[in-house]
Amino acid sequence: MRIACIAAKGRGETDRLISEAAATLEAEGFVLNGIVKVLQDMPKGAHHCDMDVRVLADNRTIRITQSLGEGSEGCRLNPAAIAEAVAAVDQASSLDADVFILNKFGPEEAEGRGFRAAIAAALEQDIPVLVGLGGGEASRKGFADFVGDMAETLPADPDAILTWVRG
Repeated sequence: MRIACIAAKGRGETDRLISEAAATLEAEGFVLNGIVKVLQDMPKGAHHCDMDVRVLADNRTIRITQSLGEGSEGCRLNPAAIAEAVAAVDQASSLDADVFILNKFGPEEAEGRGFRAAIAAALEQDIPVLVGLGGGEASRKGFADFVGDMAETLPADPDAILTWVRG
């Protein structure tokens, strides 16, 4: 069982590294399961936390945040959209993937929900797992509690990420 995590400094840097690694691996013919953040410039007036993810198995895009209107502060995850993304990934779990990628082990996973079962299923099938970690202490602690000392921490370097996956 192989699992690695990456946590880059700078807002959005972990998402960028993981999304670009996934694109490179897809171009090389790797079969991927999981999700990555859709990297995009936010239009004027857009909330800074609007977030779309791409389901790697079927290339579907899902907005996982919900608009709470002008004046709202902070991100607002949409539980129904998260459930849709989890279901899409679970549906593809029988896929003979080369790697499972999760853009971020977040609050849902830290609390025992979200993509935890998909991560466990991939590990049970001997599919390497690459996970992004955000800056939140609760998410980092939740990840450490979930995987113990199994996870390898990768440097925030594209070559290191690709070398680990290819290895």
